[in-house]
Amino acid sequence: MPEPAIVVTRRWPAPVEEELIRRFPQARLNLDDVPLGPEGLRAALLEAEIVLPTVSDQLPAELFAGPLRTRFLGNFGAGYNHIDIDAAARAGLIVTNTPGVLTDTTADTAMTLLLMVARRAGEGEREVRSGRWTGWRPTHLMGAEVTGRTLGILGMGRIGTAVARRAHFGFGMPIVYYHTAKSEPPHGIPDARRVDTVDEVLKAADFVSLHMPGGGKNTHFMDASRLAQMKPTAFLINSARGDVVDTAALVEALRSGTIAGAALDVYEGEPDIPAALLELDNAVLLPHLGSATRETRTAMGMLVLENLQAFLEGREPPCRVA
Repeated sequence: MPEPAIVVTRRWPAPVEEELIRRFPQARLNLDDVPLGPEGLRAALLEAEIVLPTVSDQLPAELFAGPLRTRFLGNFGAGYNHIDIDAAARAGLIVTNTPGVLTDTTADTAMTLLLMVARRAGEGEREVRSGRWTGWRPTHLMGAEVTGRTLGILGMGRIGTAVARRAHFGFGMPIVYYHTAKSEPPHGIPDARRVDTVDEVLKAADFVSLHMPGGGKNTHFMDASRLAQMKPTAFLINSARGDVVDTAALVEALRSGTIAGAALDVYEGEPDIPAALLELDNAVLLPHLGSATRETRTAMGMLVLENLQAFLEGREPPCRVA
């Protein structure tokens, strides 16, 4: 059987690239690690049987138009709202993702965001690095308590549950949550309170953490009306997908004091971030670090290869999404 043509759209952790090349010596790596862009991605779909994109590659419906050579799209990432799944399926592609292996790492990032925005850590570091810090004083950069405050979770899947455990057992935070699918209470947190509406979470929580997929009906899930339901002392945490928050509405809510602050790891149209958001001191902004540990990113890459191997052997890939 001839070796399939494979295109990898970005650099992967070295152990994964080495394993890929060991199995498929002719695989084309992106050694410059520069985004391929729409034209490069379209060319890859026309030229290679296998394309291995990441969450930073936008693959809208128009890229899947007409005859394509690609038959397998192995996404390096759990989220896949950057891919038009329906269009890919109509074009005859199998699409996979990498869930599960990044649960704990992303939950750690959500808690990092929560602590940073509550204790104004970003402001403090900027002050120290700029030489503006003049020493300790009783009223300096007073933040918000975390221990014992209520955490609201929107989306109690794997990552939402992992965040709930950290918050409840690490900081004694009561948990209130909304989840669209019927599910058992998060394992090990029997007193977590499930409510019937999103608004009930928003009104009760001191911190609201988002853990739902992006795209579709979740686009701008947190719009102006929902932000207005939050307490003026509350904070919004987003380590899910950038498009679930209406950025313009969030900027206005932060400027006006509708909410106290926000901490984001993901953005609409990233890596472009509106200047208005960058200027706000009550916003903590991280560069999409959710799964960024050596161990997790390596595990994600190995899962891509596991999905790919199953496809090539005629088996059902374990993480098929289309």
